[in-house]
Amino acid sequence: MKTKNILLLLLLVFAVAMVGCEGDEGPAGPTGPAGDPGDPGEDGTPGDITNCTACHASAEFEEIQAQYSYSGHALGAYVGYAGGRASCTPCHSSEQFVQWAELGEVDDAISSPSAIGCRTCHNVHETFLPADYALRVTGTVDMLFDETYELDFGDSSNLCAICHQSRRAEPNTSNPGETFDITSTHYGPHHGAQANVLEGVGFAEIVGSVDYPASSGHLNVSYTCVTCHMGDYDGEEAAGGHTWGVNYNSCSNCHTQDAIDTAMGAIEVKLDALRDRLVELGVVEWVEEDEAYEPIVGTYPMAQAQAFFNWIGLVEDRSMGAHNPSYVEALIDNSLEAIAD
Repeated sequence: MKTKNILLLLLLVFAVAMVGCEGDEGPAGPTGPAGDPGDPGEDGTPGDITNCTACHASAEFEEIQAQYSYSGHALGAYVGYAGGRASCTPCHSSEQFVQWAELGEVDDAISSPSAIGCRTCHNVHETFLPADYALRVTGTVDMLFDETYELDFGDSSNLCAICHQSRRAEPNTSNPGETFDITSTHYGPHHGAQANVLEGVGFAEIVGSVDYPASSGHLNVSYTCVTCHMGDYDGEEAAGGHTWGVNYNSCSNCHTQDAIDTAMGAIEVKLDALRDRLVELGVVEWVEEDEAYEPIVGTYPMAQAQAFFNWIGLVEDRSMGAHNPSYVEALIDNSLEAIAD
């Protein structure tokens, strides 16, 4: 028994001595050999950052910004006047458009509106692939001139139609009757009803000697707005790409430049003739202060009000018939006939 106790005591003393003698940890030894390779990981996902460089590499992104600086949207000409007003929803400022796209309305006046920019039209990416344009809105468009009419170009051009459409129905649709009251010098479809012209809807289709076409040939062009307005960038003309100005080389598969110039010139002559007739009738006058022809507030025969609606809408379309040549020609010719006497 005594021998066992002595052995235990000696072991305890030895353990205490070892603890008391422990020093600082020495330096790490040399790196050992590499281990066996692990199992292969999963394939890369669309979120791979290499996909981002297709658009966001410095040179490409700066080029897009440079092109955009030539566009009318970048100039923000109407931001100060209408960009903060909720009644001008959704088109005159970046904030208006984003609120409308996300909420369906603009809650109130915007105190500090800004011009349309990249994040106005482009949302957070969905697939992170180069083909992902990440447009904020891509679906069908409810037309403002007729709440029951849904427009669908079937491509990214729907985004353009949200703003580039008529705000009002033509006079005999909104207020049918023998006469029509023009109550404002700003009366008309509103500035830029290009979607209506391209689709061939919403204007005053006065019955006359010229039939209205069933459809525009340009609706058969894939990416209708984008094909012509975002073609290859031409630095000398500041056209194409993100300028949204037409590079007419984009049209060369179907039209020669001479044919385009001739057709647009002929429409311009007809529009001027329609304007001059409206001036003769006292519906329109030149306003020196605004440097523009404007309607004179008053009550007019329905045909004259319709003819004015067509004239101002087609002038502010600014394509000189290029968006829908046969439809535009029918509108002008039949309007001229209706107010000839």
